[in-house]
Amino acid sequence: MFDEIVIVRGGGDLATGTIHKLHRCGFKVLVLEVSKPTSIRRKVSFSEAIYDGKIQIEGITAVHVNCLDEITQAWHNKNIPVVVDPSGMYIQILKVRIVVDAILAKKNLGTTKAMADITIALGPGFTAGLDVDVVIETSRGHDLGRLIFEGEAEKNTGTPGVVEGYSQERVIYSPDDGTIENVKDIGEIVEKDDVIAYVGNMPIKAEIYGLLRGIIRNGSEVKVGLKIADIDPRISEKANCYTISDKSRSIAGGVVEAIFYMREVKKI
Repeated sequence: MFDEIVIVRGGGDLATGTIHKLHRCGFKVLVLEVSKPTSIRRKVSFSEAIYDGKIQIEGITAVHVNCLDEITQAWHNKNIPVVVDPSGMYIQILKVRIVVDAILAKKNLGTTKAMADITIALGPGFTAGLDVDVVIETSRGHDLGRLIFEGEAEKNTGTPGVVEGYSQERVIYSPDDGTIENVKDIGEIVEKDDVIAYVGNMPIKAEIYGLLRGIIRNGSEVKVGLKIADIDPRISEKANCYTISDKSRSIAGGVVEAIFYMREVKKI
């Protein structure tokens, strides 16, 4: 089992918890990404390797690769390869037995049960038993990380979780289409009404006082309504900007449990 390949589609912050744990458990993980990822919590997203060549998160390094030889070399070096492959071409090339859809687009962008012996998806947009073998609950609360074998995860409410009494105010969405120009960076403390970025000529202001926990990469092309920043009102939590979240770790635990369980069920 160990050294078995697991392909994870998506390398954002919630996916990163799963990727990190699978790597620690001894699996060879390959991350498939788009050419221009739009992660918010960039300091804890393996997808950033696409831009910077590599990124280290909690002692584990992911590297941007371009071919099968480079993927193999990354595994040899105990690193996690990240390749641009939104269509999932490497699933067939490597003939993997385990695929995890961690794109978290809140809809299925093409993952099917036929892709591998074991297929797992995170969050809403998938039906367990139809689209994939197992869906992992991603909604905060009592069922976070729960394995779903029939049916779907909770629908996306569109309402961010409450932190220190703040919910919608914590999350900032682009008011327009355009190129983002960041004024503030992750880890900085912002005051209410501080300009944190511009989209085109439009200033983007913080709605609350707090810690800028995440902001989309400077120079990214954004669309109206896209989530572009996240503010944590707990200014003492700066270290959290650089570590995998509790939510991500809970989801990761569910993925690992699902893999072990499905291996027993399918006798593979």
